[in-house]
Amino acid sequence: QVQLVESGGGLVQAGGSLRLSCAASGRTFSMGWFRQAPGKERDFVAAVRWSGTNTYYADSVKGRFTISRDNAKNTVYLQMNSLKPEDTAVYYCAAGVVRDLRRPGEYDSWGQGTQVTVSS
Repeated sequence: QVQLVESGGGLVQAGGSLRLSCAASGRTFSMGWFRQAPGKERDFVAAVRWSGTNTYYADSVKGRFTISRDNAKNTVYLQMNSLKPEDTAVYYCAAGVVRDLRRPGEYDSWGQGTQVTVSS
């Protein structure tokens, strides 16, 4: 396991942008972003393999969000554009040796979460 620390959340108006960062304490393999709104389950948002060339997105964010990673810095990013009120949630970074990137249970390291609030 590694320690993960997210940053970059905040309050933004609909149509705006935010960039989330997740710094890991060591080398990671697959990394993902999930989000959880109050009273709802933790949902998959995006994920990236070690190479950085294989990326995966939830249908709800495809075309608006971009995941990327800098392995030299052990950091993964989530660029979020054209934000909508329904994107409001706590966003979590996760890491692990993962087969199914969309399943939260397959990740063994999690960050503490960062709040993203999109106002209408």
